[in-house]
Amino acid sequence: MTNPARAVQEFRLPDLGEGLTDADWVHWAVAVGDRVELNQVIGEVETAKATVELPSPYGGTVEELLVEPGQTVPVGAPLLRIASEDGPAEPAGDSSGPSRPSVLVGYGPGDAPQSRRATRRASADAGRARNGDPPPARPDAKPGARKLAALLEVDLDTVTGTGRGGVITRDDVRRTAGHGDEPTAGHCEEPTAERPHSPAPEASPERTTRIPVGGVRKRTAEAVSRSAFTAPHASVFLTCDATATVDLVSTLRASPAFEGVRPTALSIVSRALLHAIADEPSLNAHWDDDTGEIVLHHDAHLGIATATSDGLKVPVVREAQRLSLPRLARSIAEVADRARTGRSTPPELTGSTVSVTNVGVFGVDGGTPILNPGESAILAVGAISDRPWVVDGALAIRKVVTLSLSFDHRLVDGEQAGRALATIGAFLGDPVPMLLADR
Repeated sequence: MTNPARAVQEFRLPDLGEGLTDADWVHWAVAVGDRVELNQVIGEVETAKATVELPSPYGGTVEELLVEPGQTVPVGAPLLRIASEDGPAEPAGDSSGPSRPSVLVGYGPGDAPQSRRATRRASADAGRARNGDPPPARPDAKPGARKLAALLEVDLDTVTGTGRGGVITRDDVRRTAGHGDEPTAGHCEEPTAERPHSPAPEASPERTTRIPVGGVRKRTAEAVSRSAFTAPHASVFLTCDATATVDLVSTLRASPAFEGVRPTALSIVSRALLHAIADEPSLNAHWDDDTGEIVLHHDAHLGIATATSDGLKVPVVREAQRLSLPRLARSIAEVADRARTGRSTPPELTGSTVSVTNVGVFGVDGGTPILNPGESAILAVGAISDRPWVVDGALAIRKVVTLSLSFDHRLVDGEQAGRALATIGAFLGDPVPMLLADR
C-alpha cells in the first residue's frame, strides 16, 4: 500500500497589523514531531506593543523549527515547516521555487538563520516525539523572562518563580543562571573568530555588560529617537497646591459610586488634562508631515505611560473625554494592569492622542518626558508631598505637586501650553466645582 504524499507547508511571520517590520521570537509551544491542528497556538512573538500568540494556519506534523527564542524575525521570514497529507510534497530545502505557497502578500522569500543551539534543541524534541513522550508543561513566565532565559541558556523548568502566582521573573532567571545582572557579552553572542593576544578578563581596565536590545525596549528607543529629532520639544512647569485633590480622593474611596475601583490622584489629574484640552484643542492634535497640516482630534484617546517588566508601554483609554470619573478611574486601572501583566493586545497599546505619565510614583518631583510619536502633548505628574505653602497670608503645610507639560512647538505655542497647565493646576487646587462643570 502506497503512503500518501506529504505536502510541506511553510509558515511565515505575518504582518501583525502594527506597521512593524520585525518581531522577537519569545517561546515555542510546539516541538519537532508534534501534531498540530489548524489554529493551534504554536508560539509567541514580542512586538513593540505586546506579546502575541501565533496560531498555525495549517494542520499536520511539525517537521522543522526555523527560529529560536530571542531571535529577531523579519515579517515574511519562515518560522516553521509543517507536513500534511493533503497534497504533493514540497522540497523542504527549496525556499525560492515558483510553486512555493505564499503566506503573506508583498513579501519575498527569505531564509531564517538556524543556530547550532536551535539544531540541538530540534533534535532533542524529535527524539522525544519518537519515544512517545508528552511535551513538557510550559513554565509560567513573563515574556521578558523567557527572552532572558534564552539568552542565558537557562531551562525555565529549573527556575522557581517568585512573582505573583509563582510567575517566573527576570530576577528569577538571573539567580538560576548565577548572574547578578543582565547577560554579558559572552552569553549574548558567539565569537566569529579567535582573537589572539586578548587580555584576560581580570586584566581588563574596564568592566562592562552588553545587553541585547529587542522587543519593547528596541521599539521604545526607536520611537523616542524619532520623536526627539522630529518634533521640536518645549516644556512648561507649574508647582501647585493639590491638598483639595488629595482630600477628594480619600472621600471618593468611600463612595458607593467607586465600589470595586480605587480612585487615585492620577484619576483627577487625567480629568484635569481632559478639561484643559476642551479649551486648548491643539494639545490633542498631531502634525501631518506629508501635508504640512495640523490635525485636531475630536476624541481624546488618553495614553497612560506604564512601567512594566518588559519596558515602557502606553495603554490607551479610548474616548476618555466621554467617561464619568468612576469609569475613567476604572479604565485607567484596567488598562495599566493589563499592560503590567502582559495581557494587552497590540490595538490596546496604539492610537493615543495625548498622554500622561506619573513619575511621582518613583519619588521624584518632576521631569520633561519625550512626546509619544504622533502626539502634541504629554503631562508629567511629580510626587505629591508635604511642603510649606502660603495660604491666606500665612505659612501652612500643604500637599504640593509639580506638573510639567511637554509639547510639540510646531503646533502648540508657549501661550497655549501655559494656559493649559494653569487650568490643570487650578483644577487640582479646587477640583469639585470643575468636576461638576464637566458633568
